Amino acid sequence: MSLTYSAFSHASPAQAWALISEPERWSEWAPHLRGAWGLGRPEVEPGRSGAARLLGVVPVPVTIIDKRPSRSWTWRVGPVTMDHVVRAAPGGCEVAVEMRAPAPLEAGLRASYGPLVAVLVRNLARVAERQQRG
Repeated sequence: MSLTYSAFSHASPAQAWALISEPERWSEWAPHLRGAWGLGRPEVEPGRSGAARLLGVVPVPVTIIDKRPSRSWTWRVGPVTMDHVVRAAPGGCEVAVEMRAPAPLEAGLRASYGPLVAVLVRNLARVAERQQRG
């Protein structure tokens, strides 16, 4: 099973992809993420391990396990796998995050981190639109 959170954006897929795939830009739509190290530059790169900087201080170890350029990338955070996706759609794009974890952990994610991910995905969609309008 998985948990999927998505939102539509009137921004181009390229605009959304830049925000979701470049660690130095994550704080523009996810204020609790203050960048990362070791994951690739400017975009995340498959096979790279490093850490995401949570709240500017706490390093969260992650590994980039897959990437489909301009479409999706996946990381593993402990036992949790998260896909970061941009899909072209009429008039813009869909942005999504899909989380997979062992069943007992997935239930906890749904109740705790899931609501935050839903807010962050909607914020990503809004920020991409605003930046596209320039």
